[in-house]
Amino acid sequence: MKKIVVFASGSGTNAENIIKYFAATKTGIVTNVFTNNPNAKVIERAKNHQIPTEIFNKQDLFEGKVLQSVNEIQPDLIVLAGFLWKFPQNIIEAYPDKVINIHPALLPKYGGKGMYGMHIHKAVVENNEKETGITIHYVNENYDEGNIIFQQKVALTENDTPEDVAAKIHELEQKYFPEVIEKLLENRTS
Repeated sequence: MKKIVVFASGSGTNAENIIKYFAATKTGIVTNVFTNNPNAKVIERAKNHQIPTEIFNKQDLFEGKVLQSVNEIQPDLIVLAGFLWKFPQNIIEAYPDKVINIHPALLPKYGGKGMYGMHIHKAVVENNEKETGITIHYVNENYDEGNIIFQQKVALTENDTPEDVAAKIHELEQKYFPEVIEKLLENRTS
């Protein structure tokens, strides 16, 4: 059984979806959830599924305490599901090609520092985009610049609000994120 560790900063709907998906498979299991936000709803969601949660601060993340915790778990995949801080180089280097992120736009458009959540959806609407989507990619030292694993598009109408875009993106995330994670795990030999 492959081990998945999830990092999240907010409500945790993607994290919970991944937890539920893998609870019903034999491919992998979410062993732990890590969060930088002591008030994040993801903590309650993880607790409801008996998944241990670790809350950390910037010092813990960038000075090795979180890496130490991750090393004790030895995950096969580290999944960023709405994790808003830049991911530390020490974990990326310790787990090459094992850290992935989901981005609520079709990268390279609407990526980079500060481009998350409704900021992206507002920009997509303001620019009259005809489509948007999700990008699942490996994490490297730069925001949203790692190699792309998977993209899925969705059409937009001229009447779509940022909230409409958010709902369409959420639907894509819920459907495709766990499936892509599962394929990655199935293709891993170590």
